[in-house]
Amino acid sequence: MRTFTVTAALAAMLGACSMVGPNFVAPKAQVASSWTTKNSAQIGAGRPEDAAWWKVFGDPTLDRLINLAYKQNLGLQQTGVAVLQARAQLAAAIGNEYPQQQQAFGLYQYNDRGGDDVSALPFGSNDRSFSWLRYGLTATWEIDFWGKFRRAVESADENFLASISNYDAALVSLTATVGTTYVALRTTAERIKVLRRNVKVQEKSLAIARARFENGETSELDVSQATSQLAETRSQIPPLEASLAQDRNTLAVLLGITPARIGIELTENGPIPKAPAKVAAGIPRDLLRERPDVRQAEQVAAAQSALIGATEADLYPAFSLSGTFGFSSSDIANRSLGDAFDWNNHVASIGPAFQWNLFNYGQITNQVRAQDAQFQAALLSYQNTVLQAQQEVEDGLIAYIKAIETVRHLEKAVAAAKRSLELSTIQYKQGATDYTTVLLAEQSLLRQQDQLTVARGNVPQSLISVYQALGGGWQIRKGHGFVPDEIKDQMRKRTNWGHLLDTRTQAPPTGSQNKKLIRKPEW
Repeated sequence: MRTFTVTAALAAMLGACSMVGPNFVAPKAQVASSWTTKNSAQIGAGRPEDAAWWKVFGDPTLDRLINLAYKQNLGLQQTGVAVLQARAQLAAAIGNEYPQQQQAFGLYQYNDRGGDDVSALPFGSNDRSFSWLRYGLTATWEIDFWGKFRRAVESADENFLASISNYDAALVSLTATVGTTYVALRTTAERIKVLRRNVKVQEKSLAIARARFENGETSELDVSQATSQLAETRSQIPPLEASLAQDRNTLAVLLGITPARIGIELTENGPIPKAPAKVAAGIPRDLLRERPDVRQAEQVAAAQSALIGATEADLYPAFSLSGTFGFSSSDIANRSLGDAFDWNNHVASIGPAFQWNLFNYGQITNQVRAQDAQFQAALLSYQNTVLQAQQEVEDGLIAYIKAIETVRHLEKAVAAAKRSLELSTIQYKQGATDYTTVLLAEQSLLRQQDQLTVARGNVPQSLISVYQALGGGWQIRKGHGFVPDEIKDQMRKRTNWGHLLDTRTQAPPTGSQNKKLIRKPEW
């Protein structure tokens, strides 16, 4: 009865006690009220439509590539497995809230005492050989009086959330990389087309120069200049073709397939994706909710905050309950080993204990300080991440605005260059000017057409960087698991994962779950 009273008292104290260490409070960060480009004609008000940002380009091929990358990218799957690892570590932390040591024990021992020494014989026995048989259960439960284990669960909760945010950040990066690589591929293909069109124009100019030379109307210098210009233009095509092939190979890796198979997923010809004339960017405060890396930085700080309390708990006495129940018997005198199954031979013990590291010579105190310093570093990392996120959005928005302006200017320049080439060619045919004028016009047209093509590619590229900076793209994983079913099947065959591979168990823990004193173990 006395033991029960002590146990009940300890349980009541546990229910009333609080956890040592700081309770995490979301850190403050510098967040602007609006973007510096808010008055631009290209930046609209309202929330950005960035959940599936690639659809704004209206390119079915891009839609298909991003969908395939989400399903097949091996790097993303590796990050998804890390989520499962964090989930298992959370379950392990929950298990520490229960009796930390529990064992079933059994012992059979045969003893033979030869010679005349009887000091080692059991009291009241003359048997020089006898056997012992013992079996039962023993358990020790360190009561979480100061919140040591609950803080560990709290930290594991936040680490699990951080692993999900890390997955989301990887998904944001993956979709953006597929988009930028695809736009780069289309831009390079268009640049090759520009070069080939200019090759045809320059071939005609060479034919005109050769005809005039053969008719004695000009010198061989014009033919040499036209030949040189044509060869130089042709020489620019192979490097771009190599770059085009490399972009295709990059896409293959992003899609988790071999380069030989990329042709099945990627149509040969296609225009540069056309960006909308206007984009909604929301407000800077949206980043705190939408950017996965910002969420992750906060969750890492929260996990570290909990570790301060978990470490600080070692400064205080640790209370525990220990108990043993079993049976014991021997074959000494008239006894039998079979008596070990008789209730009268049971052995039971239970009682509280405590342990206190009184003189740790500053070891624990300095470990708490080290954890606190690491927590402060995590807070600063979060604040810096918020600033960097705003910078990335601002950089993307201004690049998008200026890319559109550049296209407008270059379109006028290309139109003028085409007209200049037409006039100079007519004048050269009529003998009113030399071939240098034609040569300069051709060079100007090629340069400006190439710049215009690059600028047209920069518009969707900069818009993709805006959507990436806003944290768009991760939303496509909602309602899905973090790894494909075939990987889950492989893991189930190797290891008993219980229910932890089920999608529903991978949902982030709710606030009510975190407040529970003892959470149900997950076998």
